[in-house]
Amino acid sequence: MLQSMVAAAERVFLFLEEPEEVQNLPNAKSTEGLKGNVTFDHVEFGYDEDKTIINDFNATIKEGQKVAIVGPTGAGKTTMVKLLMRFYDVTKGAILIDGHNIKDFNRGELRKMFGMVLQDTWLFGGTIKENIKYGNEEASDHEVIEAAKAAHVHHFIKTLPKSYDMVIGEESGNISAGQKQLMTIARVILTDPKILILDEATSSIDTRTETQIQAAMDNLMKGRTSFIIAHRLSTIKNADLILVMDHGDIVEQGTHKELLQKENGFYKKLYDSQFEECEDEIE
Repeated sequence: MLQSMVAAAERVFLFLEEPEEVQNLPNAKSTEGLKGNVTFDHVEFGYDEDKTIINDFNATIKEGQKVAIVGPTGAGKTTMVKLLMRFYDVTKGAILIDGHNIKDFNRGELRKMFGMVLQDTWLFGGTIKENIKYGNEEASDHEVIEAAKAAHVHHFIKTLPKSYDMVIGEESGNISAGQKQLMTIARVILTDPKILILDEATSSIDTRTETQIQAAMDNLMKGRTSFIIAHRLSTIKNADLILVMDHGDIVEQGTHKELLQKENGFYKKLYDSQFEECEDEIE
């Protein structure tokens, strides 16, 4: 217990020693009217000063495009997301949204441009309506229902006692994992973000619910720039750009078709190994 306490105390003090984040810039750019074009301009980054894990990364993503980030476990797929939302700042180069450096926006306003759907869903103690309205408390009942319909969860909610006014517990044990995921998608639809970040892993969900979630995500991505942290490569065949990561670095980029044409390519090996696993399961 003492050893655990010392380790925890070290982390607490390291956190307290971190410089305070500047919340409001004097001449901050407004995010109003931005469309969601994203440019990575010679981006370099390392969690430690002496260890760069992303080297001279360049990519141009146009508004409405779908970008998949793939790679083995621990490859650093979430690093790109952390840089986009400025949980960390790039060491060199710049990330631009519609030509504006993301460092020119207030962090709070920048993050409002993003909507996130993660594999680990979160619902709090309250009504279903309150949970869906979490990201946009000004939304009307009609807007909540329309968001639920787009997320393919309206019919399920209507079958519940008290419908949208049903109170769910913090653990929400009375709702399946798939229905929770659909509700969090409805929540994001209601916030109407310009850029989406999706962790679309649905390995713990049955096939029928996965189909519903995929359809809901397709509705969510319409007209929005989307970054998908992909686990099943078969789900991102139609991505406009695939970034392949390994050991924290981008080793390949291109479309699904382009990457499969590379002999001994990293993506091709990943895809083939998953395809073989599927065949083994069928047998």
